[in-house]
Amino acid sequence: MKLSTYCKIYPSGDDPDSRILFLTKNAAKIQAPASLIDDIEKQQLSEEEMTDLREMGFLVDDAEAEKAEMLGFMERLNSMNKLFHAKVVMNLDCNLACIYCFEGTRKGKLYMAQETGDLLVEFIKKKVLPHKEEISLTFYGGEPLLSSGFIRRIAEQLKTLADAAGVKFSFALITNGTLLTPRVVDELKPLGLRLASVTLDGPGEVHDKYRPFTSGKGSFDTIFRNLKDVCDTISIQIGGNYTEGNYREFPRLLDYLIENGLTPERISDVQFDPVNNESEEFALPDFREGCASLNEPWLMEACVYLKEEILRRGYRTRRVTPITCMMEMRDSFVINYNGDIYKCAGLIGREEFCVGNVASGVRDYRQSHHLDNWKNERCLACAYLPICFGGCRYMKLIRDGNMDGIDCNKKHFDTVIGPLVMQDIRYGVNRT
Repeated sequence: MKLSTYCKIYPSGDDPDSRILFLTKNAAKIQAPASLIDDIEKQQLSEEEMTDLREMGFLVDDAEAEKAEMLGFMERLNSMNKLFHAKVVMNLDCNLACIYCFEGTRKGKLYMAQETGDLLVEFIKKKVLPHKEEISLTFYGGEPLLSSGFIRRIAEQLKTLADAAGVKFSFALITNGTLLTPRVVDELKPLGLRLASVTLDGPGEVHDKYRPFTSGKGSFDTIFRNLKDVCDTISIQIGGNYTEGNYREFPRLLDYLIENGLTPERISDVQFDPVNNESEEFALPDFREGCASLNEPWLMEACVYLKEEILRRGYRTRRVTPITCMMEMRDSFVINYNGDIYKCAGLIGREEFCVGNVASGVRDYRQSHHLDNWKNERCLACAYLPICFGGCRYMKLIRDGNMDGIDCNKKHFDTVIGPLVMQDIRYGVNRT
């Protein structure tokens, strides 16, 4: 038997005679004597050791057979998936003037029409309800709560249909938090609202520089007040978008949260991510602080540093685990305000990547979105395949002008995965 291609081996802290084995296929991790590695290579394992390591996935009969099995990973995952998920863009309007706005020049007074909302409900009724056990929507924008009444209308219809069909229905919000008042939450929670993801870009003065109201006034205090008022009613995720110049300010935000009552037990999780660059077609002209690749050296330092600061204060955050891009998931979509369907929020407004419409359904997008870009010997032989699957097609599009080929982040993973896994072990992180 052989050690899995997708196993990484790391030193175990201060113990020179111990190793950490981490399996990227399923996030299994064990601490073992360094001699175990030699025993595997020399085929000198005991029967018990061999059985345990095989059951966990660390040992395989044949490396080539394991690679062949990985080729069918997405197909198996899709066949087992009982969930339909869609991000629904309610509008491209906003009451904030973020200097790096993700929608960029696509933003405007553009709202989903009632007719489009009805077509969305009909699409889910006919195409989804008969085949799924669970429906999960994420209302998105712009600022989705500028359309709170319409969200309520859509949720009421879908909850009624789902209840009648015996299907679970829930929804989340990706919101700037300025309109996430107790009244809004009390209205939406009975209809299926379970979670809101809210962005705080560092402590107050940093956040207000990057995410002011359209009037120019800072938004931090309004958002913070709303979070305190609703965090015991629904789950709250706190996100933050950092740059090379400000990521070291973010721990001060965590301290402020704790000092002012938003303690770890009141927050679902915290996750900070870098601001990405956008193409010239949609980018705001005065913002140049985003990143174009995970392989940028400062970003490798930032992700390890920020996760340590989050965990050290007792907040939950993502662990290192296999991930799947929504492009690869057959029943995961972004539905734009006009009913057009996409496979990534970053692609909205790019007509060449539209994959259908709620009125006409979804067309085949395997070739246009290069779904098989990772099915090559280089990727199959890479230990990071299960946490990468060819990288981010959107970032490749922004950087290279196309999604052909892979967005290889091996340099990034070589640098950060070991430290991140050790953080998970040290802080007992056992959740996605």
